[in-house]
Amino acid sequence: MIGARSLAAVIALLKEFRALTPLMAGGAAARFAAHGWTPGGRPRNGVETSWDRDGVSAWLQTFGDGAVCVSFAVWIRDVDASGYFDDLDAVYEQGERVLAGFLPEIEGSPLAGHLLAAERTEADEDEFIEVEKWTLDGRILTAGVIQQDTDLPVMVVVRLEQPGPQVWRLDTLGREVRE
Repeated sequence: MIGARSLAAVIALLKEFRALTPLMAGGAAARFAAHGWTPGGRPRNGVETSWDRDGVSAWLQTFGDGAVCVSFAVWIRDVDASGYFDDLDAVYEQGERVLAGFLPEIEGSPLAGHLLAAERTEADEDEFIEVEKWTLDGRILTAGVIQQDTDLPVMVVVRLEQPGPQVWRLDTLGREVRE
C-alpha cells in the first residue's frame, strides 16, 4: 500500500501548490525541489517536469491555453509477465482499496477546509475506474484509479489542475457557451 511518508509528501506539496497563484509549472517545480523530490531529467521549456520521492512519481503538464496539471502516481501496479494483467478485475479492486485508504488522508488533511465536492463529468467516468473529485480554490483536485491502455499499469493518481482561462463565445442562438 502507500507509505505514510509518501502520503505526507503528496499532501505537503498540495498545500504548497495552494499558495501558488496562479499555479505555474516553474513555481510547482521549485516547490518539488524545495521539498526534496528528485528530478527525473525530463525538462520541458526549461522546467523539470518529472519528480520522484518515497516511491511516488509526479509529473507536470502545461497546455497551450495556460492550464497546468500536477499529477502524483501514489500507487502503481505494472502488467504481469504476459504484458497484460492475468486478473484485471482483481487489480482494479486492489487499486480501489488503495484509493479508499488514501481518500481519508486528503479529506482529513489541512486542505479539508478548502475542499468542495465536485461533480464527476462524463470525461471523468471515461478516464477513471473509480474517482473522487473536489474543487480547491478554483482548481480541480482529483483522486482516482486509472489505466490509460490495456498494456499499461493501473495507478492511483492524485491530480491538481489549474484550468486555463475560460473562453466564451455566442452560439448561433445568441447564448454564451464555453469553448
